[in-house]
Amino acid sequence: MSTLSYTHGASAVPLLGETIIQNLRRTVRRVPDHEALVVPYQGYRATYREFWHQVGLVARGLLAEGVAQGDRVGIWAPNRYEWVLIQYATAGIGAILVNINPAYRTHELEYALQQSGTSLLIHARGFRSADYVAMVSDVRSRCPDLRASLILEDDWERLLATAAKVSNEALAEREGGLQFDDPINIQYTSGTTGFPKGATLSHHNILNNGYFIGKALGYSENDRVCIPVPFYHCFGMVLGNLACTTHGACMVVPGEAYDAPAVLRTVQEERCTSLYGVPTMFIGELDHPDFGRFDLSSLRTGIMAGSPCPVEVMKRVQSDMHMPEVTICYGMTETSPVSTQSHTDDPLDKRVRTVGSAHPHIEIKVIDPETGRVVPRGSPGEFCTRGYSVMLGYWNNEAATQEAIDTARWMHTGDLAVMDDDGYLNIVGRIKDMVIRGGENVYPREVEEFLYAHPAVSDVQVIGVPDDKYGEEIMAWVKLRPGAQVTGEELRDFCRGKIASYKIPRYWKFVDGFPMTVTGKVQKFKMREAAVEELGLATAAAVQTA
Repeated sequence: MSTLSYTHGASAVPLLGETIIQNLRRTVRRVPDHEALVVPYQGYRATYREFWHQVGLVARGLLAEGVAQGDRVGIWAPNRYEWVLIQYATAGIGAILVNINPAYRTHELEYALQQSGTSLLIHARGFRSADYVAMVSDVRSRCPDLRASLILEDDWERLLATAAKVSNEALAEREGGLQFDDPINIQYTSGTTGFPKGATLSHHNILNNGYFIGKALGYSENDRVCIPVPFYHCFGMVLGNLACTTHGACMVVPGEAYDAPAVLRTVQEERCTSLYGVPTMFIGELDHPDFGRFDLSSLRTGIMAGSPCPVEVMKRVQSDMHMPEVTICYGMTETSPVSTQSHTDDPLDKRVRTVGSAHPHIEIKVIDPETGRVVPRGSPGEFCTRGYSVMLGYWNNEAATQEAIDTARWMHTGDLAVMDDDGYLNIVGRIKDMVIRGGENVYPREVEEFLYAHPAVSDVQVIGVPDDKYGEEIMAWVKLRPGAQVTGEELRDFCRGKIASYKIPRYWKFVDGFPMTVTGKVQKFKMREAAVEELGLATAAAVQTA
C-alpha cells in the first residue's frame, strides 16, 4: 500500500506560551546593548534597550489616545521605523493592528476601515504618487468607526509626548490582562475576485511562527537581517521582525520600498548576514548592472518565498550572493504564514526543488480536491495544513471562515502540491491556475522551471488561455536577460523532445515585467485577462504564435 501524503513537524522544542511583548521583554533582558532596528535611509538606529523604551512610549501614547483592548488600529505606510514600533506597541496594549496595503486607493481603503471597524488610523502623508492625506479625508465620512487619524510626519512627536499622561503602572496593568490567544493582527488577503478577507491572527499564531523561522535559520544576536519585503505583509512583520526579536537579531530596513541597488548597498554597509525577498527581487539584484561591485560576503542565509522559486535562480543566489544556507518558505497569510521550510543543511536538491518539509508542530497533507481523501505520495492534490498557525478566522466573515477551515481545523490552501517519499513538498500551482488542455492536466510551474534553464530567459510565467479546439492552450510570458534575444519559435525548438508536446506553449509574449501585488506575487488572473483581450485582436504584434 502506498504511503499517504501526510506528515507532521515533530519537535522537541516547545511552543512559546506568551504574548509578543512578554517575549520581547525577555530578549531585551538578554541582549540589551545589541542593535535591534536599523533604518539607514531614516538615520535611525536603536539597541534593544532603546527599542524597548521607544515601544513603551508609543504604547503609552496610544493609551493616552484612548485605545482600548481589542480596538482596531490601522497602519498605512511603507517600511519605516515607526511601523515596527507601532507593531510592538499595539501588541503590548492588546490593540488589533490592521495592516493596510500601501498600494490601496480610496475604494480599498474605505472597505478595509469599514470592514475592520478601525477606530484609529496611523498613516504616512503619502507613498510614491499617492496622497494618503487626501484619500483619508475622502473616505472619512463613510467610515463611522474611525474617530481619529495620525499622520506620521506631522503627529509622531505629539504621540510620543502624550505618553507622559499615562504611567508605566497603567501600561503594565493593561499588559497583565492580555492572553496569548487574543487576536492581535488583521491582514487583508489579496483575493482575485471580490473584496479581500481579513485574516485574524493571534499572538500565539505569529510569535511562534517567527520564532521557528528564526530557529530554522540559526539566528542569534550576531545576525543582521536585511528586510526589503513590506511590513504590511506577513513576510515583513513575521518572517522579518518577529523572527529577529525572538532571537535577538537585528532588523535592517534598506528602504521604504524595494530598490535593488539600495538592498545591495545596505547588505554591504551593514554587513547583513541574512537577506529576504521574493524571486523577482533576487532576480532584480542578480541582474543589476552594478551587482558585481557590491561586497555581499557577509551573507550566509535568508529566505526566498512569496511565489514559486525558480531552481536556476535559487542556485545563483546560493553561489553568486554568498548565501549557501538560503531557505525556501511556503505559506499563506491565513497560516501566520509559514507551513513548510527547507533546512539550511538539506541536500541541495531538496533546497532547490522543494519548499521544504513541515514546520515544527505543523501537520500537512495533500488531498484529492474532489473527494477530500489523502492522496498517495507522488500524486498531486490540494495542500492542507493544521496546527497552532491556522488563523482564528476571517474578521466578521464566518461564512468565508467555514469555507476555508473545515470542521477538523484543516486550512485548505487552494494550492496544488506533491509530497515526496521524504515528506518534502513541491508546489505545482494553484488549483485555479492548472491548465487543462485537451483533457491533459498541465501544471504551469513545471513548464516554467524547464524554460528557466534557457540562457536567454530571466523570468517566465505560464498561463492558460481559452481555445476552441482544446478548451485551453498554453501561453508563456517571458522576460529576457539584459541584452538577450530569442523568438518564440526558438523557445519552442528548445522545448521539443524534452517536455511533452502538449506542455509546449503555443503563445509567447515577451515582456519587461508582470502584473504583481506589492508583495511581489504575480497576478496571473490579470495576465489571462490581458491575453484574452490581446489574442482577440487581429494584430497582436507582441504575441508570437509558434
